[in-house]
Amino acid sequence: MPKTLFDKVWDRHVVTPETAETPGVLYIDLHLVHEVTSPQAFTEIEARGLKVRRPDRTYATLDHSTPTLPAGADGKRPYATAQAEAQVHTLEENCARHGIRLAGWGSEDRGVVHVMGPELGLTQPGMTVVCGDSHTATHGAFGALAFGIGTSEVGHVLATQCLLQRKAKAMRVTVNGQLKPGVSGKDVALAVIAAIGFGGGTGYVIEYAGEAVRSLDMEGRMTLCNMSIEAGARAGMIAPDQTTIDWLRGRK
Repeated sequence: MPKTLFDKVWDRHVVTPETAETPGVLYIDLHLVHEVTSPQAFTEIEARGLKVRRPDRTYATLDHSTPTLPAGADGKRPYATAQAEAQVHTLEENCARHGIRLAGWGSEDRGVVHVMGPELGLTQPGMTVVCGDSHTATHGAFGALAFGIGTSEVGHVLATQCLLQRKAKAMRVTVNGQLKPGVSGKDVALAVIAAIGFGGGTGYVIEYAGEAVRSLDMEGRMTLCNMSIEAGARAGMIAPDQTTIDWLRGRK
């Protein structure tokens, strides 16, 4: 039986297959970290005397609790809460201690984590990508298997570069025809959700295909995969093509 894109990426990353009693062990190519879901994870691995397994496959940024206004004359940034400020400082300290690359204040690379990954060329077709954020599915636009994880799982990936997972089911959504002017990837996503229901993707990884999907630029595809979560799906994926290759070419 022919394999789906999801099957191919999954199978290439299985370390230990799942059984009826236990989930499988999946290798993770890229772990994206931010300041909200990582502090407890770092605390947990340090309490156990563990190190970050692959700091070279881990990339952090400040993007969830960060103020949008610049620092004042005193050099202090206007954080909304003391907790937000503590989260940022904690991530800075954790990254320095564990040798993890951080796109921090002053870095031209810093940005929204799910946009920054593709823009820097960190996200590549065929990868497994995780982040402690539900909309990690955004990276699926590049043919990656990307999904959000919880804080305890962030700690698991930091310590082992692997994750305990049961394989989701695959759903193919084909959208054919020509999109009219002004119709975007978000409109396609909303149409899909209207068709299958806001929980219609629960337990599935959705693979998008068809003429209309292929006509979307990478930003539109990222939006479509991002909103797979609004359908309840674990992830969304689009097979890479020339549009994907052209967009990624030359990125660091």
